[in-house]
Amino acid sequence: MIVANDGLPSLWLILATVAGGTLSAGGANAINMYIDRDIDAEMERTAGRPLVTGELQPTEALVFAVGIEVVAVVFLAVAVNLLAAGLALAACLFYVFVYTLGLKRTSKQNIVIGGAAGAAPALIGWAAVTGSLGWAPWLMFLIVFLWTPPHFWALAIRYKGDYAAASVPMMPVVDGHKKTAFQIVVYSVLVFAATLALWPVADLGWIYGGLSIFIGVWFIYGAVDLWREDDEAALDKKAIRYFAFSITHLTVVFAAMALDVLLL
Repeated sequence: MIVANDGLPSLWLILATVAGGTLSAGGANAINMYIDRDIDAEMERTAGRPLVTGELQPTEALVFAVGIEVVAVVFLAVAVNLLAAGLALAACLFYVFVYTLGLKRTSKQNIVIGGAAGAAPALIGWAAVTGSLGWAPWLMFLIVFLWTPPHFWALAIRYKGDYAAASVPMMPVVDGHKKTAFQIVVYSVLVFAATLALWPVADLGWIYGGLSIFIGVWFIYGAVDLWREDDEAALDKKAIRYFAFSITHLTVVFAAMALDVLLL
C-alpha cells in the first residue's frame, strides 16, 4: 500500500484493508479446517484444533467461517473498493476449491499452485490504494507465490510423519527430503530473482536493494544448508529453523519496500 501510494496512505484505508483482509483470510482458514477436520485428527501438529477436540461442532464452524467471509467481502466493498473485495473473495474461493478440495490430497504440487491464494494480499493492498493493478503488484504477488513452496516444504520436512499418517502427498512424503530440499534451493533462487526484478519496476532505491539482496542471499544459503544435511535429527531442526527464517525473510523484503519509499 505504501509503494502504491508513493507514501503513507490514510490510516483509515490501511486499517480497513487490513481488517477486511484479516477477516477474509480467517474465513478461508476456518473453511479449510472444516473440510480437513478428518485429516487434522491424524496429525500431531493439528490434533488440538477445536473441530478435532470437539470444542466446536462442524455446523457451528462452517456458519462462523462463511459468515466472517461474507462480512469481509461486504466490508471491503463498502469501506475500500470493489476490486479489493473481489480479489479477496477470489483468493478465498481459490484456496478452498483449488487448494483444499482439489490439490491438497491429490498432488505433491499442492502448495505450489495453492500458494496463489496466500500471495493475493499484495494485489489487494495495491488495489485498495489505486483501484487498479500493474506490473509492480504482480511482481509482489510473484515474490510471495514463489516464496510459499520453500516456506511450507520446510515445515513439511519437519512434519512429514504427520502428512504420511494422514495420507497427504506433500513432497517430502512422496519424494523424500533430498529432492524436496533441492526444490527449496531452486525456489529460493527464483524468489531472489523476483525481488531483484521488483527493484527497477517499482522504482525503489538502495534501501530496498541492499536489504533484499542481503536477506535473499541468506535465504538461499539456508536452503543449500538444508539440502546438504543428511542427519535426520539435524535435518528436522534445520527445517523448522528455515521455516521460521522464511517468515523473517518475507517480512524484511516487504518492510524494505516501505522504508525505501518513506525514507528516500
